[in-house]
Amino acid sequence: MRYSGNYRFHPGVRARDLPALMELYELNYIQLRQLVPDLNAIQDRSLSRAEGALDLHLSVVERCKYTTTVHLSYQFSDSEGVFPAPDIVVRMYHDAQVAEVISRGRSRGRRDAEYDRFQHHYSIAAKWQVNRFLHKWLGYCLRQGHAFSPAREQLVEVLQSLEDQQPLSLES
Repeated sequence: MRYSGNYRFHPGVRARDLPALMELYELNYIQLRQLVPDLNAIQDRSLSRAEGALDLHLSVVERCKYTTTVHLSYQFSDSEGVFPAPDIVVRMYHDAQVAEVISRGRSRGRRDAEYDRFQHHYSIAAKWQVNRFLHKWLGYCLRQGHAFSPAREQLVEVLQSLEDQQPLSLES
């Protein structure tokens, strides 16, 4: 049986239906694994720095056998203090190899959550929209050169400690 509803196409993206949503979940999982190749070895709080880009913050909210929940954001400051934006929490399902946005908040000019999968029942279109945003943002972060890896974190720590040391004088 074919679906006879009206499809609205985005260039390069299928219509906003359940199969498209599941495909988006799979693509998000792939991009997250590119961003965080060794998820089990990563620290609970990590920072990715890329030249000419904002620092990307990652926090592991929960680690389970079949799922991992992570929080991704940039950090901004205004007159009220520091706040994360886009402030996205993603649950990764390792057995199914899919990743789904479970909450999103604090978009530009707002400090309250505007999407929480556990508080409301959202339509497929609403889920598609927020997960499509994650897909585009992850692609952007990867193109900028962001990555989280234990080796990279250790290198950043070593370089930071070298910068903090006093330069040696030739006279002493």
